[in-house]
Amino acid sequence: MTTNFTSIVNGQAIRIPDIARLSFTDFSDQAKDIVAQGGKVVQFFAYPSEGGVRFMAVLRTDQLLAACCDAPESYPSLTTSCPQFHMFEREIAEQYGIRPEGHPWLKMVRYHPNLRGVKDVFGNDYTEDIPGRYPYYQVAGEEIHEVAVGPVHAGVIEPGHFRFNCIGERVLNLEIQLGYQHRGVEQLLVGADLKRLPFITENTAGDTSVGHSLCHAQAMEALGGIQVDDGATIIRTIGLELERIANHVGDLGALSGDVAFLPPANYCGRMRGDFLNMSLLLCGNRFGKGLVRPGGVRFPMDDGNRRNLAARISELGPQVAHTIELLFSTSSVRSRFEGCGAVNLDDAGALGLVGPAGRACGLPYDVRRCFPTEHYGRIDIPENAEPTGDVWARAKVRADEVMQSIEIIEHLIKEPVETQIVDQPDLTPAADSLVVTLNEAWRGELSHCILTDANGKILRYKIKDPSFHNWNGLSMSLRDTGISDFPLNNKSYNLSYCGFDL
Repeated sequence: MTTNFTSIVNGQAIRIPDIARLSFTDFSDQAKDIVAQGGKVVQFFAYPSEGGVRFMAVLRTDQLLAACCDAPESYPSLTTSCPQFHMFEREIAEQYGIRPEGHPWLKMVRYHPNLRGVKDVFGNDYTEDIPGRYPYYQVAGEEIHEVAVGPVHAGVIEPGHFRFNCIGERVLNLEIQLGYQHRGVEQLLVGADLKRLPFITENTAGDTSVGHSLCHAQAMEALGGIQVDDGATIIRTIGLELERIANHVGDLGALSGDVAFLPPANYCGRMRGDFLNMSLLLCGNRFGKGLVRPGGVRFPMDDGNRRNLAARISELGPQVAHTIELLFSTSSVRSRFEGCGAVNLDDAGALGLVGPAGRACGLPYDVRRCFPTEHYGRIDIPENAEPTGDVWARAKVRADEVMQSIEIIEHLIKEPVETQIVDQPDLTPAADSLVVTLNEAWRGELSHCILTDANGKILRYKIKDPSFHNWNGLSMSLRDTGISDFPLNNKSYNLSYCGFDL
C-alpha cells in the first residue's frame, strides 16, 4: 500500500506544514485505500485555513497517519465505499456546509448553524429547527408499524430518540436520533482562556471525566513542551482504571437487572459506589474531576492513601470475582445474553466499532496496547476479544477488563508513588502545530485533536468520543431482534449522549 499520509505519534506535536497536503483526489483515494486495507478512521474533520476550509484525516493502521487537503464545496462521498466516514461526513456537512455528494444517509448530527455562515446543505431554518424534524427512514408494508421511544426518558438520562420499524415484535430497523442537547463544546474550547480548558474538557462527559481530561492534558503538554514525571503517570493510570472499573461494574449490574437477576444487580450497585469512593480518596471527587491537569496531577498519593487504596482493592477484588462468577454461571442469564443483538466481525469492522463493543465482535484493538501512553507501555494488556458479538460477549469483555484493571491498580500501588503536584501551569502552545491524543477510555478509543494558528492560538479543537462510532453498532444489534430486547442491548453498549452531543 503506497500512501503519502504522514506518520504521526500519539501525544506528540507536529508542525502543520510537515503534514502531507494533498490534492482532494489523492487525499480521498489514499484514505479509502488505507481503510480498505484494514485501517480505521480516528478523526476526519474540517477546519478554517488561509481564508478557506481544509479537511484533516487521522487514520490508524499499526501507526497513526495524517494528511490534509483543501476542501471543495462538494465532493464525492467517501461513505459510499467506506462506511466508517459516515458520521464524520454528516458532521462536516453540518458544520461547514460542504456536501458529500451521494452520501447514503445525509442528515443533521447536532443541529446548529454551520460555522461559515453559508447556505445550509440541509435546507433547515435554525431559528425553528429541533432535532428529529426530518423524514425518518420508513419501511413499507401493511403489517409494518413504528415504535418511538424518547427523546424524554424515564429516570435521570439525557435525551435521545429511537425509532423502530417493526413487523410484529421483530425489529427491521432502528434509527437513532441524537443532538437534542448540543452544547457547542468544541467552539467553546476554541475561544476560552487556556486555564479554563481543563474544566471544560473534564465535563465533556461526566462518566468519562478522567478520560477526557487526560486526552486534553496530554495534548497541551505536547504543544507546550511539558514533561510529566513518572509518579504522575502512575496516578493518572490508576485514575483511568478506576473510572473503567466503576463503569463496567455498574453496567454488569444494569444487565443483571434487565434480566431480572437481582442479586448481582444489587451487589454491583454497591460495589460501583465503593470504586467511585476510591476516586474520591484519590482526588476528592467520585468521578475523578480535578485529578488530571496539564503537567501532571493536582493531588499526591501519600503512603496513607496508597495503603488505604490497597486495602480497599484487596477487599473488593474477591467480591467482584464472586459476583461475576454468579452472573455468568447462571443458566437463565446465559439464555438471555447468548445470541442476543449479535453484530458480526465484518459489520463491526466496517462501522469502526471500538472499545468493548468492538472487542466483543472479535476486534482486539485497545489503545492501551497499540498506542500506549502514561504507564501503559510497561503493562501487559491482554487482547480480550470475543467472537460472538452479542450481549454475552459485551458483558464478558467488561467482566474480564474489571478483573484486569484491579490487577493493574494492585501492581501500581505496591511501591510508594512520588510526584510533583501541579495546578495550572503557564504554557505557550507551539504555533502552526497539530497534536492528536488517543486513550482507551472505558467505552473505547477517545481522541482529542488540537490545531494551532501562527500565533499559537487554538484554531480547531476536535473531540471524538467512542460513542461517535458505537451508536451505529447498537442500531445494527437490533436488526432482526425482538423489540423487547432493546433495553438489554442498550445496556450492553451503554453509550454516551453528551459525549456525542458536543
